[in-house]
Amino acid sequence: MDHTIAAAGFSAMGSEARLAVLNCLIRAGEPGLSIGEIGTRTGIAASTLAHHLRFLSGAGVISQIKQGRQTRCYADFGQLKALATYILTECCADESQQRSVPPLSESEASHG
Repeated sequence: MDHTIAAAGFSAMGSEARLAVLNCLIRAGEPGLSIGEIGTRTGIAASTLAHHLRFLSGAGVISQIKQGRQTRCYADFGQLKALATYILTECCADESQQRSVPPLSESEASHG
């Protein structure tokens, strides 16, 4: 994953309100939620919610599909998994490079 794409994804989740919206959509699963349902579940006002949804959508962590008079929103699980993989790829890489400390000798262990 490109650093720019990863930064946009993590930045989109950098707001409590946007994180609440994203968590709401993750909990909803594949069926997603309408904008009205998201507002009801999160308590975020419609005008503010629209701003947060645009930000999340622009970062690629959610998608929106117009269905008749409603817009349905979905967590992009593929993108979220890619972000998780990106951030965890280097997990513990430095541990194996750390200098190993030799064990204490018997005399050092009994005095310390």
